[in-house]
Amino acid sequence: MSATRSRANPGGADVLRVLGTDVRPLRERKPPWFKVPPPGGERYRELTEMIREENLHTVCQEAACPNVGECWERGTATFMILGDTCTRRCGFCNVKTGKPTWNDPLEPARVARSIARMGLRHAVITSVDRDDLPDKGASAFVGVIRQVRRQAPGCQVEVLTPDFQGQEMPLAKVIAERPDVFNHNVEVVPRLYPLARRGSEFARSCRVLRLAAELGEGEVVTKSGLMVGLGENHDEMVETFAALRGAGVQVLTVGQYLRPSERHLPVVRYWHPDEFAALERAAYELGFDHVAAGPLVRSSYHADQHVPQRQDGAGPLAARA
Repeated sequence: MSATRSRANPGGADVLRVLGTDVRPLRERKPPWFKVPPPGGERYRELTEMIREENLHTVCQEAACPNVGECWERGTATFMILGDTCTRRCGFCNVKTGKPTWNDPLEPARVARSIARMGLRHAVITSVDRDDLPDKGASAFVGVIRQVRRQAPGCQVEVLTPDFQGQEMPLAKVIAERPDVFNHNVEVVPRLYPLARRGSEFARSCRVLRLAAELGEGEVVTKSGLMVGLGENHDEMVETFAALRGAGVQVLTVGQYLRPSERHLPVVRYWHPDEFAALERAAYELGFDHVAAGPLVRSSYHADQHVPQRQDGAGPLAARA
């Protein structure tokens, strides 16, 4: 892999000059609050088989999410459309990158069919970045929303989209379908964008979120998320929260970055749960409607609890309630 295409040294940069030399080794005993049971329960196996049969992708698997066991046992998953190959190469992400080959026009129907079979009351739909497509993949999100409305009308739809390279028409197409939640993650504080999100811009992401709120006309909840662990501090995080709140974001998630491999950016430090609690308090003081902050929090973790639900139940698997 060339230096300019490396996740660990984006653009050939000396990562340690930015993050500092005191970074955590890849293989070490992590703090006790990261201990989670390994996946493998009955519901997990059922869902694995269903996703395999439908030839679908989930961000739970592709991004090596630590919550995959818990979420799949609850009967929920985050579906990743438009293939499993991303056109960008973020320094923290475990999704493979390269040149995508093709798009399946029947994928939206297959995703919706799986959501209906699972009986979800809240489904999250995300995608790889598809900068190679004329509309940056927006039509696929539109297709999934329409199919879910048709095949699983009781299910709320949350879309977690790329920035569409800042283009307004792809975003407008998605918002016109009125997803219940529009989510676009900024991922890291602005200072770390050149290192962690090469090819993306913090200001552009804020514009996307602001425009989504405006186009949604109060009918679409806006949401964003960040990670900690790459050398940011509390004040930087709160300043970023304020920028997101200024862009109209209503729901915020904050979690700990975990290094997927030696080819990814190193962890500078692990934030303590008390520090996440302080971030959560600061975010609520800024006026967010809902905040989830914790070491294992991810953007889609317990997403059904981030907004009011039309269906009752402790979990999203309404079909078995």
